[in-house]
Amino acid sequence: MAELATIARPYAEALFRVAKAGSLSAWSDLVSEMAQAAAHPDVKAIAQNPALTDAQIASTFASVLKTPLSVEAQNFISALVANGRLTLLPEIATQFHTLKNAQEGAADADITSAFELSDAQLKDVVATLEKKFGRKLTPTVKVDNALIGGVRVVVGDEVFDTSVRAKLQQLHVALAA
Repeated sequence: MAELATIARPYAEALFRVAKAGSLSAWSDLVSEMAQAAAHPDVKAIAQNPALTDAQIASTFASVLKTPLSVEAQNFISALVANGRLTLLPEIATQFHTLKNAQEGAADADITSAFELSDAQLKDVVATLEKKFGRKLTPTVKVDNALIGGVRVVVGDEVFDTSVRAKLQQLHVALAA
């Protein structure tokens, strides 16, 4: 996957430079939408169809998006299609969001909980985590009953695991040693 990341990086950086000149949050939403659309199997099939011209692929892709594309976004899509890189949009979006977070001094937090979190519980967890990690966090919450209890949080390359499953695994390792 490192190869995909290497190929996607210049596109993400170029898109980020354009987005900084405009509305970064609007571009962020658009990039997320484009990545989601590009990951769809039907869109991948269209992007790799040799019978279609680049203009047909670009216009078809633009038509599946809910958000109307600006001239800059249309040019970006055209460049991706011309270089056969439309299917890289999910990786481009990941790198774009990493650049956006770095600009804003924020980070994405993947929170996995053993149970559904209420809004108040999520706010408390995020507030505690923001103090721990020293930056603003954008949470993504998933539920995994296998955790038994507690939460598992991944922020960048840092993992904070307070789940019952993790504690049981630590206990197993301690007893087995």
